[in-house]
Amino acid sequence: GDPGGDRYLELWNLVFDQYMRGEGEGKDYPLLGELDQKAIDTGAGLERLAFVLQDKANMYEIDEVFPVIEAVEEMSGRHYRADEEDDVRMRIVADHVRSSMMLISDGVRPGNDGRGYVLRRLMRRAIRSMRLLGVDAPSLPTLFPVSRDAMAPSYPELVTDWDTISDVAYGEEEAFHRTLSAGTTILDTAVAHAKEPGGTAQISGSQAFALHDTYGFPIDLTLEMAAEQGVQVDEQGFRSLMEEQKERARADARAKKTGHADVRVFHDLERQMGGGSEFLGYTENAAEAQVDGLLVDGAPVPAASAPAEVEVVLDRTPFYAEMGGQLADHGTIRTADGAVVEVHDVQAPVKGLSVHRGTLTEGTITLGSKAWAEIDPVRRTAIARAHTATHMVHKALHEIVSETATQAGSENAPSRLRFDFRHGSALAEDQVEGIEELVNEKLAEDLPVTWEVMPIEQARATGAMALFGEKYGKEVRVVSIGGDWSREFCAGTHMPTTGTIGRVAVLGEASIGSGVRRIDALVGEGAYAFQAKEHAIVSQLAALVGGRPQDLPERVGTMMAKIRTFERNLSELRTRIALSRAQEIVASARLRADTVVATFDVGEIASADSLRELALDVRKRLGDEHPVVVALVGVNEGRPGVVVATNDMARTHGLHAGALVRAAARA
Repeated sequence: GDPGGDRYLELWNLVFDQYMRGEGEGKDYPLLGELDQKAIDTGAGLERLAFVLQDKANMYEIDEVFPVIEAVEEMSGRHYRADEEDDVRMRIVADHVRSSMMLISDGVRPGNDGRGYVLRRLMRRAIRSMRLLGVDAPSLPTLFPVSRDAMAPSYPELVTDWDTISDVAYGEEEAFHRTLSAGTTILDTAVAHAKEPGGTAQISGSQAFALHDTYGFPIDLTLEMAAEQGVQVDEQGFRSLMEEQKERARADARAKKTGHADVRVFHDLERQMGGGSEFLGYTENAAEAQVDGLLVDGAPVPAASAPAEVEVVLDRTPFYAEMGGQLADHGTIRTADGAVVEVHDVQAPVKGLSVHRGTLTEGTITLGSKAWAEIDPVRRTAIARAHTATHMVHKALHEIVSETATQAGSENAPSRLRFDFRHGSALAEDQVEGIEELVNEKLAEDLPVTWEVMPIEQARATGAMALFGEKYGKEVRVVSIGGDWSREFCAGTHMPTTGTIGRVAVLGEASIGSGVRRIDALVGEGAYAFQAKEHAIVSQLAALVGGRPQDLPERVGTMMAKIRTFERNLSELRTRIALSRAQEIVASARLRADTVVATFDVGEIASADSLRELALDVRKRLGDEHPVVVALVGVNEGRPGVVVATNDMARTHGLHAGALVRAAARA
């Protein structure tokens, strides 16, 4: 009945949010001052607040959540309800592990935008919390199965989809650990400089941006880790640099679409034309048209004379404007007045408006003149082969690998394709071979390729694949291969049957970013030329090793085994040479503040292992009468390395090898 009760409840919830985020020290949360006064005003006590917080914290002790906290206790050696900061971290882990597992089960994959970024943030915060609890080793392979077993009675799909869920989760943790190891040293260096006498006690925006842009270190992690060490981050400076980078990317994209012109010019043209250009390219390679727009250096002009670089807008066109990964058509535009434009690019700066960029090589082109537009049919066919093959690679990827391997981008160029997809780990060799084999089987079946425009809901009901995040209208064009074998939303051009593609040769598969991989392939003439070149190389190799092509694997295997033996013997020899310097290093050791210190530049080394073995040998020779620190530096194939070894007595005096190595790495 208290008129201020709503505000009281609101404050409770705000304080709880701060409590769950671990803000404030102890129970001294920023809002408690106002809440305390409100409690006095209403005659209530902070005991009520404590009861509410305790009640909300109890949600983590239900059967579907608490087993994860128990697993964290066992892994970390710490106890729930013993330390408030540890409690918050354990709750974060329990909640984020469960949420991440459910998101992955629903088809979300870690990424840098949208729901993928939410998933990545959840997983990284859970992993980071485990590290703060003292667990540096991968933790998700232990925690995810515990959460799965607790949740499976309510969500049986967690068991059936487990292989995919675990692959995605464990791959993301592995990648994040690499990010941490690469970025932590750089961050520690920046923190050390910030804390130096006369320093600003702040990491600059440019340093935070370099961590993000070069090392993949997320800004939220930089903020969190810097705050733990009492250093601020110029977040505003970081945001400004991020916005500058995004603006450059947007400007590049605009320049690609609009050239030198202000986009408003194209909007005005589209309005004047009453809806832009009519596209005829699905059925026609050439067509009569009228010049409705003409630009030179981005500015509208009534006429232009050769030689000149021009942008031409036609009322109707067979030219395909670059979009959806398909490269633009090339060709010529000839006017009735004798002007000739060699078209080398077509863009759509405004939806539905095709802008033909090219070189005016002959005559004078004027607004309103009649024209004959004709594409290069050989280029169009080569691109169409690649585009149809891209759809087939996408479908084969789903059948061979997983339906969760969703498209992240593509490029269809003459006789080659590039297909990007979201997947947490590298494909096995037999999976790559299986994709190529399945695609070529479907090519041999000469399946029909058809298309139909239909309402978007009807298209989705047929199972047609759409690109996540892409905006579609009320009606969409659906391209089908072999009836219902492959169906995708697509506005591009295709071959009439798969048999007209010829052949597809997959060149390989590789990572292009965290959680995103790429398949490169050659199509049609490109595939045949590649195979002919491969055959020639195999013949040359067979002649070099003295045998028939079919004997190559055995002969090369024998040669490689011999080479590995030679390399092993050479490495052992180099290690023995390095170890022979142990006595020299022992003789150089000096006693410093009751600690025996041996530092030495070994120079060129066989491997990091040989440097480690030498350090351990020197440590053993120096004995255990005093604290011993051995620090050796060496270079292997141009890469410097440092190894530090300490004995038990040194460690009891606080001289830890890991801390000394980090100090050396900063230098």
